[in-house]
Amino acid sequence: MKDRHVVVLSVDALVYEDLEILSKLYTFEEIWPKTARVNKVRSVYPTITYPCHTTMRTGVYPDRHGIVNNEKPEVCVRGSLWQHMHESVKAKSIFEYAKEQGLTTAAVCWPVTGNDPNIDYQVCEYWPQFGESTVQCFRDSGSSEEVIEKVVKPNSKLIENRHRMHPWCDEFFMQCACDMLREFKPNLLMIHNGNVDAYRHETGLFTSKVETSLHENNLWFCHLLKAADDAGILDKTDFFIVSDHGQLEIRRCVSMNVLFAERGLIDVDEEGNITDYVAFSKSGGLSSLIYLKNPDNAEDVAKTKAVLEQLKAEEAYGIGEIFTEEEARTKHHLGGDFSFVIETDGYTTFANEWQRPLVQPLDNRNYRFGRATHGHLPEKGPQPTLVAFGPHIKPGVVLENANLVDEAPTFAHALGFEMEDVDGRCLVELFR
Repeated sequence: MKDRHVVVLSVDALVYEDLEILSKLYTFEEIWPKTARVNKVRSVYPTITYPCHTTMRTGVYPDRHGIVNNEKPEVCVRGSLWQHMHESVKAKSIFEYAKEQGLTTAAVCWPVTGNDPNIDYQVCEYWPQFGESTVQCFRDSGSSEEVIEKVVKPNSKLIENRHRMHPWCDEFFMQCACDMLREFKPNLLMIHNGNVDAYRHETGLFTSKVETSLHENNLWFCHLLKAADDAGILDKTDFFIVSDHGQLEIRRCVSMNVLFAERGLIDVDEEGNITDYVAFSKSGGLSSLIYLKNPDNAEDVAKTKAVLEQLKAEEAYGIGEIFTEEEARTKHHLGGDFSFVIETDGYTTFANEWQRPLVQPLDNRNYRFGRATHGHLPEKGPQPTLVAFGPHIKPGVVLENANLVDEAPTFAHALGFEMEDVDGRCLVELFR
């Protein structure tokens, strides 16, 4: 088992339609005959990066692992810090299983893994939050001094003063991943990059800039293969190229809390500050979680439900469906401390603002407000995909469909162990 290696590269927002271009680029064209594939992988609800990637390493749905948004579950704020740290996750992940088997583990830019004690070599998806240096922010989120010296510092100039700017941050993380392979040869390495997702937010689903992002990923994957070869483990490594969600193109952004304030669910003072609330809408892009101050108060629940149903009936504010927490949990494996979920009409995204204008401009200052975004029900729009190749992968196998919860148990199988009590299954068809 210790002679087995798995590298998982999650290309955020990569979809099945992208394979037509990707498969013809030089690196992928060479490996394509050796691959097994799943054309379309059903994501989880909401289709947001942090809930999805937590599912991809735990094999369970958000109602069990507890990550339901990129941001922390704060209300009455326009935006919150993101949930970078592992402590928020309620489910056992593949990293813990791997450590129990005596294997070495690594993660680069994999969401919600900060300070995970089961990851030996870590460069977290994290950036300076409080004025700290680049090196310090990675130290604070789990990078050991060995990783700082051998991986972070040699590449830090790539990301200095542009921590969330693409493609520089992606270049930084991918070079860190290559250095990790060469230096540490981990049994499990999980990597995430975001340039495809970022370019789709900025320009739309299928544009020339998105095509550029596929060329960038082709180059980075070439570097990964060379790094594995340099480390002497290429012929022992199963590679998985995966994705978390698709996106939908959008036309407008509605601030649901403006309507809540005007209909008596939020109290705002003359300075524009929230002084009290019955309900608050916490956006996840194309869906939004509705949190109640007193969720056990039947009158508040009924009042909020009536407002939501009226807004939906008016067909002017972007609500396509309304779910209670119980309905979301039963139908879509989405559960938590919220009371309702509102789902997009297909072309409206949501913002957290509680002061007019009601309709916010579409721009790229936040993933929720670009020309395309996600957070929608997983059956909508272009679908994520999976490509695998390596010594244990059966070339030529093509599955039409699978689920995101199937990925963690499949990665585990490639490493030689099984994950228990998961919601997905191992995709045994992909293996020799």
